[in-house]
Amino acid sequence: MNVAQLRVSDENDTILRHDADIAAIGERASRLGVEIADVVGLIDDLGKLGHRQMETLKSVVREARDTGAANARLAASMEETRASAAETRAVLSASADTVARTLDGAVNDLRSLSEGVIGFGASLEKVAGTIKLVREASASINEIARETQLVALNASIEAARLGDAGKGFAVIGNAVKALADQIGSAAKQNETSLAALQDTLAALDRTSKDSAATAGAAIEASAQASEATRTIQSLVSTVEQLADRIDGMVDPVQQNIAASDLVRVHLGELAGMARDSDGKLAAAGRRSQAILDISEDFILYIAGTGIETPDTPLIEICRHKAGEIAALFEQAVDGGRIALSDLFDEDYRPVPGSDPEQVTTRFTAFTDRALPPIQEPVLAMDERIVFCAAVDRNGYLPTHNLVYSRPQGDDPVWNAANCRNRRIFCDRTGLGAGRNTRPFLLQTYRRDMGGGAFALMKDISAPITVKGRHWGGLRIGYKV
Repeated sequence: MNVAQLRVSDENDTILRHDADIAAIGERASRLGVEIADVVGLIDDLGKLGHRQMETLKSVVREARDTGAANARLAASMEETRASAAETRAVLSASADTVARTLDGAVNDLRSLSEGVIGFGASLEKVAGTIKLVREASASINEIARETQLVALNASIEAARLGDAGKGFAVIGNAVKALADQIGSAAKQNETSLAALQDTLAALDRTSKDSAATAGAAIEASAQASEATRTIQSLVSTVEQLADRIDGMVDPVQQNIAASDLVRVHLGELAGMARDSDGKLAAAGRRSQAILDISEDFILYIAGTGIETPDTPLIEICRHKAGEIAALFEQAVDGGRIALSDLFDEDYRPVPGSDPEQVTTRFTAFTDRALPPIQEPVLAMDERIVFCAAVDRNGYLPTHNLVYSRPQGDDPVWNAANCRNRRIFCDRTGLGAGRNTRPFLLQTYRRDMGGGAFALMKDISAPITVKGRHWGGLRIGYKV
């Protein structure tokens, strides 16, 4: 081999190595975009978590502040309660002694009175017995008076029969009769008085018995009064114990207030740290997003230079299919199948009861008929492709692939993963795809699959232009 041939061979080797290096750059740039997108997603998750933590800390700080105020009110109330308890203990103790002495005296007086009433009843019984004996004696006197009158009558009769000889005896008989009459009259009067006295004593006896019953009840009440005295004394003891316990609670309450103040200070410091962390995470998110933008611009630049990358075949598919959709839309407008104003309708009308919310426009029914024949075959063009769907410039996706266009059910999480048609995806990727006017846009993002699940994906979009107006873009999402 001569020198010229060697030179040509070296140049060919250099070119091959250069092409290999260029291809490696494209592949590495593609991987770099994936890794940066993953980092952006993680930083975004950390930012959201930090924000939730900061909000939680704010709530805890507010609750701690409220707790401190409640503890201060508790301490003030405790101090007032302690003073009131001490005063109550002193007043109640003195009052209990006075009440006890008064009740003891009243109980003794009541017992003495009750015993006197009961004794009075017994005395009445004795008087009644004596009156009975007197009435019996009075009856005997009456009987003697009657017999004396009878004797005097016989004596008067006998004296009258004797004539002058019986005159002296008649005088004695008359005197005896007069005495008997007086005795009988006095005996009758005594009998009447004794009867009245006995009636009075009977009434007094009944009253005495009622008083005795009342006195018995009074004696029982006096026993209860004595029990009340003991209860009051027991209450005094309980109040003293309560006052002692309140005194014992004051120090722990003060310690609780001090600890609460310290916790509040620490929580304030922690909240400040959380704010700083949230701010730094936000800054990191912005910077990582900027890096992701640079990475995507770099990949776009590499693709624009003609360097072949793993994404190149999918870019070509997306651009070609976007052109087909644009041509189909223009033909439909020209053929009168849809008005241009309807095709660019932005009046998004919510579907009642949908969760996540779905919306319709005046062009939704048209795209449901027109887009599936173009979008569905794309799914089989590369095993990496997950979906292919057109979105308008606001991120509205009217007609998705059939696998993602199922009727909604009762589970919002299932709906989010399986009912993705007629929804507005106004996130960075969705809006970027809908509003991009460059030949294509390659984005790397985490796809929200619902229920907190994410899938790391790439999204290629190409603009769709109808009658010189930017309608939106065609998105092809594929696994990395």
